[in-house]
Amino acid sequence: MTDAVGAAARLQQLFEGRRLTPTQRRIAHCLVRQAADVPYLSSVELARLAGVSQPSVTRFAVALGFDGYPALRDRLRAVAPTGHGIVERSANPYQRAVQAEIDNLTHLASLLTDPEPVERAGRLLAASRPLPVLGLRASAAPARGFAYFAAKVHTDVRLLDEGGSLLADRIDTARRAGASALLCFALPRHPRELLDALAHARAAGLTVVTVADGTFAPVAAHSDLLLPAAVGTGLVFDTVSAPMLLGQVLLEAMCDALPEAQAPLEEFDARAAARGLFVD
Repeated sequence: MTDAVGAAARLQQLFEGRRLTPTQRRIAHCLVRQAADVPYLSSVELARLAGVSQPSVTRFAVALGFDGYPALRDRLRAVAPTGHGIVERSANPYQRAVQAEIDNLTHLASLLTDPEPVERAGRLLAASRPLPVLGLRASAAPARGFAYFAAKVHTDVRLLDEGGSLLADRIDTARRAGASALLCFALPRHPRELLDALAHARAAGLTVVTVADGTFAPVAAHSDLLLPAAVGTGLVFDTVSAPMLLGQVLLEAMCDALPEAQAPLEEFDARAAARGLFVD
């Protein structure tokens, strides 16, 4: 498992910083997610797995500086985990979905080997007063969860979980009130109005920190700092354990950047005890 995670991380470094088309980003995302298996696929098989055409795979390899797909495949094999073969999975689809989430969390742990991006994001969020937190449709739940806990230590958290014509107005209002950064949760499927909102936020002068399903997500072009966390796709609806956990890690980093964070937590605990708010 560790070898597979390391291979995915090395592949991601190969693609980062490249100007890729949406189709090429889709291929790159597929390679990262299936790092253990794709080095042994033909270009036709990879195209089928990524849902693109075979010529797109060839153009992708050339865009990365290789003579063609065979040369890219040789490079992929060099970073693949030792010993080819799909990891033996549990027998039923429910267990496979759980195992896939475990893999996503293991990959997230590997990415957090370098804590600097998360720590930098924590400082940006802590310094923004107010702090707008954006998440639409499927991304509303993790945004709402982050905003709920962040409000316990941050003086002004503004949840933006509804789209429509008022969304840009609410971003402008936060900016006029002094906001310097915006946190966005952007998980599949990505609404077009979310991209419009992020472009508007950056044009207004906000630094956009985004938790997304990968560095090749459509929101990458509209983010100043993108933190990837893969979603599971083995069930009818995506599973988002890794993005939810990354949100909690961001909360921790934000609290570390807020020297006054402990006092409101202690005050809340005292009030909750006095009111008998929670059952022992």
